[in-house]
Parts: sequence; C-alpha cells; structure tokens
Amino acid sequence: MDDTLAELFENSDCGTMSRRQLLRVLGAAAVAAPVSAALGQGRCRLQLGTPACDTNSIKPLFEPTGWKTVLLDQLTFQVADYRKEAAFYVALMGWNLRSDDGMQAVMDVGDWGAVVLKQAPPSQSPDSGGRGGGAGAAGRGGGAGGAGTRAVVESFCWGIEPWDVKKVEAELRKRGLNPVPDNDGKGFESFHVKDPDGFDLQISNGNRKNRRTTPANASLAAPAPFDSTGWKTVWLDHISFSVANYKESASFYCNLLGWKPTYDEGSQNECMIGDVGNIIIRGGNSLVPDGGRGGGAGRGGAARRARIDHISFGVQPWDTDVVKAELEKRGLRARIDTSTGDEIHVAAYKSYHTTTPNGFDLQISAVNHDTRLTLPTAVTPRRPA
Repeated sequence: MDDTLAELFENSDCGTMSRRQLLRVLGAAAVAAPVSAALGQGRCRLQLGTPACDTNSIKPLFEPTGWKTVLLDQLTFQVADYRKEAAFYVALMGWNLRSDDGMQAVMDVGDWGAVVLKQAPPSQSPDSGGRGGGAGAAGRGGGAGGAGTRAVVESFCWGIEPWDVKKVEAELRKRGLNPVPDNDGKGFESFHVKDPDGFDLQISNGNRKNRRTTPANASLAAPAPFDSTGWKTVWLDHISFSVANYKESASFYCNLLGWKPTYDEGSQNECMIGDVGNIIIRGGNSLVPDGGRGGGAGRGGAARRARIDHISFGVQPWDTDVVKAELEKRGLRARIDTSTGDEIHVAAYKSYHTTTPNGFDLQISAVNHDTRLTLPTAVTPRRPA
C-alpha cells in the first residue's frame, strides 16, 4: 500500500473526510486504465472530480456508538435447495456443516464466521421480495447453477463488542432504530434493526470465544457434487452490497458498527469490518442531481431496496492456474476478475467468479487478512503522473 493511501486509512473517519484530503489521495484516474474495468469496479474510477462523481462527505446519520465488529455471527441465505448448496460449499470451500434440521443448514466458515442456508418455500422464489433482501445473482457465469434456481442473502448478523444488552438496546433506540430482541435463552443475545434500505441487520453478542465451541461434524444429507478441493476459506474478501444511497449506508454502518472506510470514489465506498473482512457499499449518490446513474432504488419515489449480489471469499492455498483448473475440472466456470483489467498473472488483485447450484454469484480470491487492502489499493483512482 502506498504511503498516501495509508495516510488516508489512518486519518479518516466515516463521513468526515474533506474533499481536499480525498483529492490529495485519489487524484485523477489513470488514462490507460481499461474503461470496462473501471465500470465494473465503480463507475467513477475514471471520472474523479466530475459532477456525476461527487466525493464530498455528507452529514453523519448519527454519532458513533464506539462499538467494534468482531465476528460474522451469521450470513443468512434463502435458497431453492439448501442441502445441495451446503454440499457444494463443503466440497469447494472447505466449510463444515454444524447442523441440519430439515429446513436449514448452519455452516462454519473457518473459525471466524457462519452461514445459514434456509430452504425457500416451494411456492416462493427467494428473489420475490424476501425479508429485507432482493434478487440474488441467478445463473450468471454458468457452471453448477440450474435454470430458474435462485439464492438470496436475506440478512446478516454481526457480533459486536463491548456487549451489554441493556446498553445496546438503549443506544439503538437513541439513534431512532427499533430494536427487536432475538435470543435463544442459551447465551445467544441479539437485536434486529432495519438499515436505511430496510435490510435486516442483526447485532449480537457473538465473538470467537462464545461461538463454535464444539466441533462442526454433522452429516450432509445430499451427496457431494464433486471431490473436495482441499481449500480452506480464510477471509471475507468483500460483500458486494448494492443500496439506494451508498453515502448514507456507509455512514449508517460505520457509525453504528465501527466499520472503517477506505475510499469514496463517487459511486461506492469499500469499508473494513474490523478484523472480519471488507464490504463494498455501492449505489446511488445523493449529492448528484440524478442520484448517481445506476444508483439503485429510492429515486422518484420508488421503494428503497438493498441486495447482496455477490460475495468474495479468500481461499488458501492459492495458485492462480491451479485454482482455475480445479474449478473447471469440477464443471464450474472460472470467470477472471482482476477489477483493473490487468492480466491475472500480473494483476495485484486475483480472483475468479463461479456459480453455486442455486445460482448465487460466488467469487474466490487470493486475498487474506494480511493482504486485505489489495483490492482498494488496486482500484483507487491515482494522481496523474
């Protein structure tokens, strides 16, 4: 990471960076960068400083809570065939099945996160408006996905510290949120709230000491779709979170959950979720007259909606050619994504997209905790030479 970008990370707070600071760090975009890459990783990468890419800060939605996100307690999907999806993740990504109650599977992602795969009702497609969600990526990239199948992320739950159930509830109410308790009486405590787009955000007492304290060794009810890759999922590279107003949503999550921004380029902001991973919050720009072109719902009186269109996980061991070969050997498409358009062997950011059995866009990358800033560093617009 260059010194100027490092200075940005160290000195910026969500919603408080001045335009002068931002322009000093980001500069104008490199002329030689491919347009297609820029559009794929934020449409403003080559348009920094134009009226359509306003990088000024907005007034914070509320004062910071002082909380820190310490765990991905659970990421909840609704899918057409949850058992087939679970078997896929076990074989491809090295996840472990903790439980299967006939309606959902709970899976451990390393020792740092969990995923819940819920069975969608037969009469309801998961993308028909499920709670707080939106349409999932369906069938993109070919591979394992069948025609008409769907998968959608309907909520996420983040463990925070410090945790005091009464104080957490009071702080949520103080900020105009309406916390709904969700506890199991066995040590799990949480509240559900709605983010600015109505997405279901759950906040819990989860941490690495009080979750996954016993082995996850439940038996799969569906056969493995192929031989295990032997990979281990080591990092939440990024969640791609499309919202109506990315500045507002970034302010909401940073000030509520202690996330930290990396850069604001006019159409998106990649934020660091403690030591858990990263999230790219992308969508409309409220400072642009037309809302930021392609900025999502919410303009012209339309209902606001947020959706997670893909998720990228870092895996190990990583060898660029071997990972591609292993995907293709299993009948999965390996669509290259370097975000900058560079050839993958020389690109700073290396990843492939593929598709799960229920049609979700899964991204697999070389990123881990120590290299977590590879993507924001690679795609941040540069000062002209």
